[in-house]
Amino acid sequence: MYIIGIDVGGTHTDAALLQGTQVVALAKVPTDHGDLFSSTRQALEDILVQYPGDGPLKLQLSTTLSTNAIVEGRGVPTQVVAVPGPGVNLDSLRFPFPVHKLSGYIDHRGREAAPLDPVELNGLRDVLGSGEGEAAAVVGKFSQRNPSHEQVIGAELEKWYRGTISLGHRLSGRANFPRRITTAYLNASVAQQQLGFVKMWKDVLGKLNIPLEDVLILKADGGTMALQESALKPIETILSGPAASTMGVQALTSREDANYLIVDIGGTTTDLAVVVEGEVLYERDGAVISGYRTLVPAVLTRSLGLGGDSELHFSPDGIRVGPRRAGKPVCLGGEGLTPTDAVTALELAQVGSRSQAVQALEDQARQLGVDWPELAERIIQAFTAQLARAVEDLYRELESIPLYTVREVLNPPDLRPTAVVGLGAPAPVFIPKLAQFLNLPYEVLPFSAGANAIGAAAAQATLGLTLHADTELARITLPELGRQEEIRRPLFFDLAKARSRVEEELKELAQAQGYQDAEIYVVEEESFNMVRGFRTVGQRHMVRAQLRPQVRRVRG
Repeated sequence: MYIIGIDVGGTHTDAALLQGTQVVALAKVPTDHGDLFSSTRQALEDILVQYPGDGPLKLQLSTTLSTNAIVEGRGVPTQVVAVPGPGVNLDSLRFPFPVHKLSGYIDHRGREAAPLDPVELNGLRDVLGSGEGEAAAVVGKFSQRNPSHEQVIGAELEKWYRGTISLGHRLSGRANFPRRITTAYLNASVAQQQLGFVKMWKDVLGKLNIPLEDVLILKADGGTMALQESALKPIETILSGPAASTMGVQALTSREDANYLIVDIGGTTTDLAVVVEGEVLYERDGAVISGYRTLVPAVLTRSLGLGGDSELHFSPDGIRVGPRRAGKPVCLGGEGLTPTDAVTALELAQVGSRSQAVQALEDQARQLGVDWPELAERIIQAFTAQLARAVEDLYRELESIPLYTVREVLNPPDLRPTAVVGLGAPAPVFIPKLAQFLNLPYEVLPFSAGANAIGAAAAQATLGLTLHADTELARITLPELGRQEEIRRPLFFDLAKARSRVEEELKELAQAQGYQDAEIYVVEEESFNMVRGFRTVGQRHMVRAQLRPQVRRVRG
């Protein structure tokens, strides 16, 4: 089996061709932010030149399409239809998008406490319009415990609404009403673009005449999803670039440290991620993108406007790097001096024309009253110092996160790294200097410049399911599947049975989607008794399980 991984970065789009555990070829093309699809297609065509054609092929993409649409505000106009019930003041939440409130209420146990108002349902046509070229998100406060109101509203909209419709319970089975609203809103807003992306890929792949078995999209948690599924849940593809970094490290690293720092240095940004006790850290509540707080499972990363092509600012106080990209380095025909020019001039790497880099440094050094080698060294030192401060800020942030479990209070985890692992084209220059600054050992990954694409190729599928059970009501809800069922013997249904049931459902779902022998683990669970009149009348259980994000090990 051959696997092609493609990662769309801020400066370059990288492609990698793997055969089993072996890297066969790498390719790199400039990223065209005006047409990300063309960059991805060019990278695919370049890497296919190296494909020998003697085995089946799989394609795995890390795309910034949805991320960029959200960050740049290019999603389609989207409105939210919310069913908050009593006790929620939607106006106080100050969402930066229109939210329309409907009467009705599903309570915290998933019971219909008040029905939807048919008059309000009919009135949605006047509120939302025809939906042509637009989108709508439907979210109930406790729809993860009973999705019936969302399903009724969705069915009504499908009769006449021409835009995209996203239902909150299909995207997450977790609580947190504000994040549920935001997640559904963002999903709806970028769904049309993702659908167009899917259609374009199907057209292109139909013309390539290659034995392609599958096309998968990398998700924010480092797992993959089917191309067609990404049209329904595009929100899960946000921040897949940083996820590709962590997958690349896990595929290629030779470090055996329990705790280490991951540093991915690109042309436009640097991404930081953290491994603690052998596991990559994930966002506790969900991904945050452009200020939007979502429930999307995601690798915990921090992105800095610090890269090889960052603009440089000179002042009496010193040199500041970034946060914006200057464009091409002078050594590659650009006009603005960058860290890459300093690296090239000092012959720490061979990038473009050294003489052009030296000339640009000489011009700037003359204004500052120093010679150009000293200026080049100062630029590299400024880059390293800014990066080291960002690393320290990240670990201070992690150490300030409140501890909630008894185990964490009694045995607080040691978060601090014992090594630095770096990737990205500038990594061979800056990672040793950062490690020296932090007084830590380091590793620069093999295939460093294309490690993100290798990570995209090496990633494996993840799926997640949530189960809510109420033994007094004798009801099970699986929100992501839009299903409710009766518990036949509620008196004997405990947390262990809830856990077993969701694992069984997830295993069946994984097998139905072609994922065999995947490892399932419980992400979160809770259970408590319901008491009325000084006696226990039932139990509530919640269990979230998913396929563990894994990577294929790749030989360096």
